[in-house]
Amino acid sequence: MKSLILMLLLGMSIALAGCEEFTKEEDFLDVKVKPEQTREIKTLKLEEKKDPNEGAEVNKPTQGEIKLSIEQCRAMTLKNNLDLKVQLIEPAIAAKQVSAEEAKFESSFFTNLTYNNIDQPSVIVQQAQQYKSQTADLGVQVPLQTGGTVKFDLADNRTNVTGNIFDQNGKSLGKYSNVSYTPTTTFSISQPLLRGAGKRMNTYSIRVLEYQRHITDAMTKLEVIRVLANADRGYWRLYAARKELEVRQQEYETAKAQLEQTRRMVLLGEKAAVEETRSEAGVAERLDGIIKAKKELEDRQRELKQMMNEAGLGIDSPAVVVPMTEPDPVRYEIDKERLTKSAVENRMEMLEVELQLAQDSSAVDYYKNQMLPLVALDYTYNMNGIGTARSDAYDMMFDRTSESYTVGMNLIVPLGNQAAKNRLLEAQYRKRQRLFTKENRRMQIQTEVLGAIEQLEANWQSILAGRQNSILAGRLYEAEKRQFVVGLRTATDVLDAQAKFANAQSTEISALTEYEIAQVDLAYATGTLLGATKVRWEPNVP
Repeated sequence: MKSLILMLLLGMSIALAGCEEFTKEEDFLDVKVKPEQTREIKTLKLEEKKDPNEGAEVNKPTQGEIKLSIEQCRAMTLKNNLDLKVQLIEPAIAAKQVSAEEAKFESSFFTNLTYNNIDQPSVIVQQAQQYKSQTADLGVQVPLQTGGTVKFDLADNRTNVTGNIFDQNGKSLGKYSNVSYTPTTTFSISQPLLRGAGKRMNTYSIRVLEYQRHITDAMTKLEVIRVLANADRGYWRLYAARKELEVRQQEYETAKAQLEQTRRMVLLGEKAAVEETRSEAGVAERLDGIIKAKKELEDRQRELKQMMNEAGLGIDSPAVVVPMTEPDPVRYEIDKERLTKSAVENRMEMLEVELQLAQDSSAVDYYKNQMLPLVALDYTYNMNGIGTARSDAYDMMFDRTSESYTVGMNLIVPLGNQAAKNRLLEAQYRKRQRLFTKENRRMQIQTEVLGAIEQLEANWQSILAGRQNSILAGRLYEAEKRQFVVGLRTATDVLDAQAKFANAQSTEISALTEYEIAQVDLAYATGTLLGATKVRWEPNVP
């Protein structure tokens, strides 16, 4: 009957476990997603403007201007840039990974508590016995950097054996109870001798993560340089966009003045009516240039605001950023050989590949060791005690009257060992691949530096050419205006000369700012930054 009940309970447990339904309320999810969020696509509805012919205000005065030097721009970028905030947490993560791996050599305390109650059955009922034992086992396990393990263990055991005493005729003489204490102290050590032996092999994983931490630091430095270089470029592009807008606004105002002059001359009969139409077309054409220049200015301003991420100066704020630092073009005497050599030494990409090579060398050493047979030396030493009282048992144990030790050696030799051989070959191939990568990266850096040097010199020549072109175009425009007044040129000729003058001014502005950007590019190519202020970053620990 008891067996039937036991089997019935077991069957019900299995049935209940199989019939349990998984929750459909998704209470275990921290983020709940509605089906319409992922399966329905909404439509974009735009509101139609009441007056589609409403024109743009060309020379609307700016409000909320914020004057900014390039040094202030860099400071705001270093303090607030979100790309930097993301990257600066990476070194802290990498450092914790190293610390977590180093913890594999931490000692551990262990304990076991066991209670046994055994009724020893016998064919002869009179010989049945009951065993009760309580064992408390505690100790410390110490992993060694050499690959071995040391273990200290103290076990305290109490055993109580009870049964009946019978005479030769099977007559019960009463019950008996024997209580004994058997403490045991154990010291053991297990040490591999070939595979996995030695501090270098057992610190391999820590060494790899330490290299990765240095790589993370190098990439963080590279990100700081990249973000600051982009901020400098963004600053000068915003400067160029503002100057371009000023040129186009001035061109528009000059075209309007030309239109007013032409109208007066037409009224006086000095010019044909077609000249007024030509002048009006020129004004309309200049208006389109202003609209495009404004759009370019807004884009450049938004980009710089995003990089600086300053409070009150967000990408959606109406504040207008006005660059105050002016280009200061200086021609430099550049030693190409020294600069390319310095670039190879400074660039974090080269440091990264050097650290990866060190990591590959460690991997080759590690996998060579993994090809060796597994030979382990084991030694165990025990001190035992026994007594009817715990104190007597411990006295006996510490008197070391009952000692024992065991020495053993284990040997495992893989047959074929293909897994270890292929891992070693993979590590060797990867190291050889990295050597080619290093040489290729060196050549790329040298190419970038030489290209940046040549671009800097080309941009200097562009400044000289742009300045000369602007002067000559201005003279030509003034001459065309005078010729128009005396009737030797048409309004179209004047407007064309005016456009060439404005374009020459734009080209000169572009050459000035591109020369500043070329200096930023050259500094970036050499792994450095422009400016006298030194930058030192620290990990951002959340």
